[in-house]
Formats: sequence, structure tokens, C-alpha cells
Amino acid sequence: MVFILGINFPETRLLKKSLETFYGIGVQHSSRILAKHSIFPAARVGDLPTKTILAIDAELSSMKIENELRKEMRSNIARLRDMGTYRGRRHAMGYPVRGQRTRSQILTARKLNRTDRVG
Repeated sequence: MVFILGINFPETRLLKKSLETFYGIGVQHSSRILAKHSIFPAARVGDLPTKTILAIDAELSSMKIENELRKEMRSNIARLRDMGTYRGRRHAMGYPVRGQRTRSQILTARKLNRTDRVG
């Protein structure tokens, strides 16, 4: 088991997929992190030296991910709601915010727009 930001990852798991499990890190960010540290995209977590893992851990700790990012998103939505903007009202009602169709696909749009809403 290898620890990255305090989370156990099996040694046989791909590093790219392990990085993508963190909230706020997607395919592009994980690819950039691997390229920055000169790591082959198909590298496994167990194959990396401890020094590289510590460097990745340090970089992830400097990024805004997981709870910090969730908190910022919630505060942004709350700010929009308090200002009474169109987007804020759409968030409050649970409707799609970014122009999706609501006439026939409201359920799909609600799934797309799902986020933690502050009451």
C-alpha cells in the first residue's frame, strides 16, 4: 500500500487513475502532473520511488482539491443566490443552470446539475 495525501492505494493501481480519484483532479490535471514529474502514463503506484511520491504529494497539497474546492463551490453558489442572479435562482430551484433543455429532459438535466446545495 502506498499513501498519497493520506489515502491508501494498492501498488498495482495505475498512478493516473489514482490521481483522478481526488475531487477536482480530472484527466487533464493528472496527465499534466505525470508530465511535470516525467512519469510514464502507464506507471503503477508501486513502481515509483518514494522521492517521486513525496513530490506528487507536495504538489497535490498545494492545489485546491477535495474539501477546499467543495467549500469554494458552495460559497460561489450561495453568493449567486444571495445576489438574486438568474443562475442563483436556477440553482435554488434545482433546474439546469447552463441552458439545458427542460421541456422534455428535466430529469436528465437535474442529474447533470446535481451539487450540494446550501438550504
